[in-house]
Amino acid sequence: MPLLTFENVSKRYPSGQDALRDISFSMDAGEMVFLTGHSGAGKSTVLRLIHVAERASRGTVLLEGRNLAQIRPRGIPALRRRLGMVFQDHRLLLDRSLFDNLALPLIMAGVSRGDIGRRVRAALDRVGLLARERALPTALSAGEQQRVGIARAIVVQPLLLLADEPTGNLDPQLAADIMGLFATVSAQGTTVLVASHDLHLVRKMGKRVLVLEQGRLIDDFRPGGA
Repeated sequence: MPLLTFENVSKRYPSGQDALRDISFSMDAGEMVFLTGHSGAGKSTVLRLIHVAERASRGTVLLEGRNLAQIRPRGIPALRRRLGMVFQDHRLLLDRSLFDNLALPLIMAGVSRGDIGRRVRAALDRVGLLARERALPTALSAGEQQRVGIARAIVVQPLLLLADEPTGNLDPQLAADIMGLFATVSAQGTTVLVASHDLHLVRKMGKRVLVLEQGRLIDDFRPGGA
């Protein structure tokens, strides 16, 4: 069974805008997939439907076979604790250390203090920032801050890691480094879905690419024709 399935999903906002139009695709556990298209193509809407920040107007979104439309509001926080989310602006708490930024979601999930320390340090080590655990985010470069954002997303050991334009504020070399880090995370077993408008960089990654255009899925490119 696929980890994630969109079945004929459409999303129309109250303004009448059709953000998504009858899109269908699925992702297997452990897969890394890029979602690309011009600004306004519907990439962020796909992620918001998975995160249940929006609900589909028509069609079905399934996560591990569970229909997300059937999740009641009180069940949404529990679902989100199983998802890792990386944003373009990283959304770190600037007055808290890197350690504390990563510890917070674990505290909210009820993880024991001993496990919090172990998991936070393991996540920082994976992104190459273990030695900076007591630093404030303001002491880091833009690329390092985005690495912290990734560490915060993987520290919860997510079912699915979502990233919304994670390299939008970075120069080309830093952007390539961050994409490489996502590939490493995926190679270690995490399922990853990255939305990005940088088609040139996405193509260089050699992964499956879903292409959106005006809310429609116009291509599902698999390297090697797989």
